Amino acid sequence: MFGRKPKDGAAEAEERQGFFKRLRSRLNRGNSWLTYDLASLFRGRQIDAQILEELETRLLTADVGVEATEDILAGLRKRVARKELADVEALINALRDAIVEILEPCARPLEIDGSRKPFVILVVGVNGSGKTTTIGKLARRLADDGRSVVLAAGDTFRAAAIEQLQVWAERSGAGFIAQRAGADPGAVVFDALQSARSRGADVLLADTAGRLHSQSHLMEELKKVKRVVQRVEPSAPHEVLLVLDANQGQNALSQAIQFHEAIGVTGIALTKLDGTAKGGIVLAIARRLGLPIRFIGIGEQPQDFGEFDARAFAAALVEGPREAAGGSEPAP
Repeated sequence: MFGRKPKDGAAEAEERQGFFKRLRSRLNRGNSWLTYDLASLFRGRQIDAQILEELETRLLTADVGVEATEDILAGLRKRVARKELADVEALINALRDAIVEILEPCARPLEIDGSRKPFVILVVGVNGSGKTTTIGKLARRLADDGRSVVLAAGDTFRAAAIEQLQVWAERSGAGFIAQRAGADPGAVVFDALQSARSRGADVLLADTAGRLHSQSHLMEELKKVKRVVQRVEPSAPHEVLLVLDANQGQNALSQAIQFHEAIGVTGIALTKLDGTAKGGIVLAIARRLGLPIRFIGIGEQPQDFGEFDARAFAAALVEGPREAAGGSEPAP
């Protein structure tokens, strides 16, 4: 029998709090958070056009995008005109609330439907987005919740991807289905679905070859994999999880749009938020597509992968790491 013993509530709560603290410290390395030194720069001043222009520049620089930035600034300007924001501190609080308003509708956790056995998750994304690692971390998370998992090595173009996925399968106690490098990806996923069904597995996580969203023939191949899955189980895949590298900035938004148009994305995992990424791309994607943001990654370790929380993310993006050591964290 594969799988792990589920965590108790206290352990899960502690893990969430630890993830929030790491998010705040890693999302904004150095002085990159939105309101860094804003209060000291404009101390004692009423909110005016110069302050709002400075904030607009910071939002755009942080990859928030033109549409989301315009939405946020329009709301703040109205509140300033109504004399609701007396100083920079009030402006910062209003900014955080505006970001939460955009993100909260997209903060929808992945729910595994127990009546679908196996629950099929097709994982897609471009080369280098962190797809295989995301699958491994998600497999471990599902195993820790007591679910039995099978991994399908559908990225048959890279032998290293198959080997990497096998390592994650061993770490998480998941089943593993693969064929030789260069095999037909659809055949691999087909066999894996049949195997997962015969084992009574709860979840099938299917890797796919990293492909550029601009290469139409590769996108057609991805559609073929989806059709093959539906021959075995018409309701599958039950989740099409798109993995995006946050360091790609506005390119990540373009990828999300084109993958969604091609195959119908149902959830997003945003990786590498501990790197040079500004984090604002989450807002751009939420504002433009409204797709569920399932997970974010802030490091290489399994514990650096967690569910997306709109309030925790907004606090980290706006306020930086000042409360990361010992301060109060947003409520789960």
